[in-house]
Amino acid sequence: MRVNITDIKRFAVHDGDGIRTTVFFKGCAMKCVWCHNPETIASYRQLAFYEHKCKNCGQCAKVCKSHTFAQGRHRYERSSCVTCGKCVEICPAEALAVYGREMDTEEICALLKEDRAYYETSGGGITLSGGECLLQSEGCRAILKSMKEQGIHTAVDTCGFVPRAAFDAVMPFTDIFLFDVKACDEEIHQKCTGQSNRVILENLFYLDEHQKQIEVRIPFVPDFNQDQMEGIADILRKLRHLKAVRILPYHNMAVSKYLALGMENTLPPRLPEAEALRKAKAAFAGLAIR
Repeated sequence: MRVNITDIKRFAVHDGDGIRTTVFFKGCAMKCVWCHNPETIASYRQLAFYEHKCKNCGQCAKVCKSHTFAQGRHRYERSSCVTCGKCVEICPAEALAVYGREMDTEEICALLKEDRAYYETSGGGITLSGGECLLQSEGCRAILKSMKEQGIHTAVDTCGFVPRAAFDAVMPFTDIFLFDVKACDEEIHQKCTGQSNRVILENLFYLDEHQKQIEVRIPFVPDFNQDQMEGIADILRKLRHLKAVRILPYHNMAVSKYLALGMENTLPPRLPEAEALRKAKAAFAGLAIR
């Protein structure tokens, strides 16, 4: 079975316990204004042009008509690009990159098994992330099943905005769900992500009812969801299998990705302040905050 991914990151330490290898799937049904992985939103293959890296050598123009040079400046015509990747292969400055490639799940599993020793010594394992990995739930199921057969710990990082059937497909082979909760108020969630949070919260409680371990992850974004913390905490106190709560302070380090992909930069300008972050964490008193 083939799946569409953007990257496989080895020795990851923020995607679950221990040292992990994380597979980033391409495609997401939400568009969070603060998304720091914009290359994972679209389900199709994309070419990125990092203009600040370009040396104006002209090599890419020799293999692709989408690249031209005028008055010593590189111009990239995105509308005529077929993302064949030939320009990426020839670029000596690594100013070009393709996001999105199909891989066979068996090939992915073989790579994941290579790091077994690190998983065992650190209490780690593998994590499927995105984008939203569960939009490709059958591929996820194949990978997770193979890992469990090998005795490897498995985690699924999800925004929760997927059909119930996607969770049914992977639950038997997932040790823990890293579940995003971005807002408790539906209107605010719609403003921040473009989607309602009804299905998300229903899926969160569905996992809890099935006694699945859950780590809830909450992005903390000033001017967007900072007043949602107490409401989210009230929701989480109803869960019986909540292992941990992690507050993720917003950062805007993905600006260059938006520019390179020709996407509108929606990243908020204001970063979290220490005192505001402290108050946000205080809202989760009594929960296993990380």
